[in-house]
Amino acid sequence: MSGDATTRTLDGPPGAASLYPRAVAGTYALPLLRGVPLIGPGQAKGLPDLAFALQDVALDGGHVADYARVCGFSLRDAVPPTYLHVLAFPLQMRLMTDSSFPFGVLGLVHVENRIEVVRPVAVGEAVSFRVHAEDLRDHPRGKQFDMVSLATVDGERVWEGRSTYLRRGGGTGGGGAKEDRPEPPAAEAIWKVPADIGRRYGAVSGDRNPIHLHNLSAKVFGMPCAIAHGMWLKARALAALESELPEAFVVDVRFKLPVLLPATVGFSTRAADGGRAFALHDAKKGLPHLEGAWSSGIRVA
Repeated sequence: MSGDATTRTLDGPPGAASLYPRAVAGTYALPLLRGVPLIGPGQAKGLPDLAFALQDVALDGGHVADYARVCGFSLRDAVPPTYLHVLAFPLQMRLMTDSSFPFGVLGLVHVENRIEVVRPVAVGEAVSFRVHAEDLRDHPRGKQFDMVSLATVDGERVWEGRSTYLRRGGGTGGGGAKEDRPEPPAAEAIWKVPADIGRRYGAVSGDRNPIHLHNLSAKVFGMPCAIAHGMWLKARALAALESELPEAFVVDVRFKLPVLLPATVGFSTRAADGGRAFALHDAKKGLPHLEGAWSSGIRVA
């Protein structure tokens, strides 16, 4: 993204009630979900030199508490490390539903997520957000790009998120033969994931993608049933590791196969350089759902 990119500062967060209808209206949804790549009106263009921003968003203690309960975090003075993602997400959606954006939203696959916690952010602080897209690149199965969300307090960088999305179709190929999946690690904990977790997380996060809410709406969009949000899985895993997380750290995850609701998943961890690796897999079949790791190193500028 160029330094002279246009930044549109909004008066308030975009409403989820309008963003998903806008996403459906701006894309050719049903053909995609039968295997045809989903495109938007700006298909021939690259990523736009455009950012959306919100200034001085007050962190509401009640909302933080609701989020913490859904994800399994304890209630603390500082917000959970994944919480600021839900405040930045409406800006991501606003950018991805803009007429200048080259891809339709529905059908994009969130494949990786990276969060840098530069310092704890306290409930009650006023946080400013800026979101832009960058690094459109080829992938064997299509195109990838990053949505970058920056959070600042009084101009100080306190948190940054990077969500990598895959747009399937027209890829470079060269993915190679299907790799054999290794045996999953021994589970340290078994979690029952309830059928309504998509609705509960969607209510608190604002991410009301139909594939997460009900079996019927998920089937309309090509899923066998409702699936869990990837960011809920990441948050739930970090909540299980909460007691060992330092004040500043980086956490990366790769989203694997979706969690079909309801589900029983195994959670495992192992020591890693400067931190800990963790994974989620299907408790019965051993299929991988998520792999990630946190480390104490951060980028300071």
